[in-house]
Amino acid sequence: MGLNIFEKIIKRHSNQKNINIGDIVEVNVDSVMIHDFFAPFCIDQFNKMGFKHVIKPDNVVFIYDHLVPIVFPKDVYHHQVTEEFIKLHKIKNVYRTEGVCHQIMHEKGHVKPGNIIFGTDSHTVTYGALGAIATGIGYTEMAVILGTGKLWMKVPPTIKIVVDGKLKPGVYAKDLILRILSDLRVDGSNYKVIEFSGSTISEMSISSRLTLCNMTVEVGAKAGIIEPDEKTIKYLEKYGIDKEFLLDLKSDKDAVYEKVIHYNAETIEPLVACPYNVDNVKTVDECKYIKIDQAFIGSCTNGRIEDLEIAAKILKNRKVNKDVRLIIVPASREIYKKALNLGYIKTFLEAGAIVNHPACGLCCGISGGLMENGEKIISTNNRNFYGRMGEDRVEIYLASPATTAASAISGYITDSRNFLC
Repeated sequence: MGLNIFEKIIKRHSNQKNINIGDIVEVNVDSVMIHDFFAPFCIDQFNKMGFKHVIKPDNVVFIYDHLVPIVFPKDVYHHQVTEEFIKLHKIKNVYRTEGVCHQIMHEKGHVKPGNIIFGTDSHTVTYGALGAIATGIGYTEMAVILGTGKLWMKVPPTIKIVVDGKLKPGVYAKDLILRILSDLRVDGSNYKVIEFSGSTISEMSISSRLTLCNMTVEVGAKAGIIEPDEKTIKYLEKYGIDKEFLLDLKSDKDAVYEKVIHYNAETIEPLVACPYNVDNVKTVDECKYIKIDQAFIGSCTNGRIEDLEIAAKILKNRKVNKDVRLIIVPASREIYKKALNLGYIKTFLEAGAIVNHPACGLCCGISGGLMENGEKIISTNNRNFYGRMGEDRVEIYLASPATTAASAISGYITDSRNFLC
């Protein structure tokens, strides 16, 4: 019986001759990501467990993004404690103002196909787009990895999603993943892996693949993953990729899946996830009479240059509706610079948008445009739970950058194809 890509990676990292679904195995960890909000809690657990040294300091990455810039004075504590730990244990990989952790990790070469990576954030699953096992963990687990370099994992079952065909103009990866999430439901993949494949996935950019894997956790998935290919190699080539190694980093033809679900990309329409769950999905047309107060383009889901390009195309020579606040946050400093050089930032500013420094900001509900009960926002991020972006009754509608930009212009949830014709 063959293995899928997720199972192959676990087997290589656990030194087990055979693995089966449900087995609990100890794996060697390639790298970890700790962001500034949770860093003090991980450090506290590390000390309580009696560890004196970080066993593999070069494999540890600290990224400041949730609390950048600091909004509440008491949050300075998070950075102070983290800086002391970084200095004490000689941690070299530290990014203090570079952007969102799930963009920085692969942008700076800390993710490679075949890796096992853990992070103190549920959207660590994003890195699966590059053929790695990546998932979020808690403080205690992170402390164990810092002290030992290892962690146990339970081998999960895998759901295979096969998407073939070509997405229609005005339809994007965000629309596709919203359709998939609506079918699986919020608990449809609890402690399971979602593996994406098919001609549509092969044709997608790395940016679009990252969007898909980023949102797999919204249905409870332990991870999302895509087999690496030539696009993956090109994206990561400056960091050194073993092409021969990648040849075997694919699911076997006789690999076993819990189920296989097929989609025809040509049937996907522009979609919106309505309050207060990501699986409460409707077509844009069904939402066209919903008036919005704010729009947000950014986050680890849709804050890359491809997303900003789409938004700039729609906003070019147009104005944000007078009753709407449009906030745009590039996912990293590098993306911000590219957008500046390409003229996108100028387009945003001329349209009347607010452009903020790369960070999590509004997505995690800490800063950058928090909202009051009764207000409505259309956003490109990944969650629309109660209280996610301000008070507990803010209505959050999730959509693609195209739909979000179009809605910011009209003042109502709007099909971007009205502006792309």
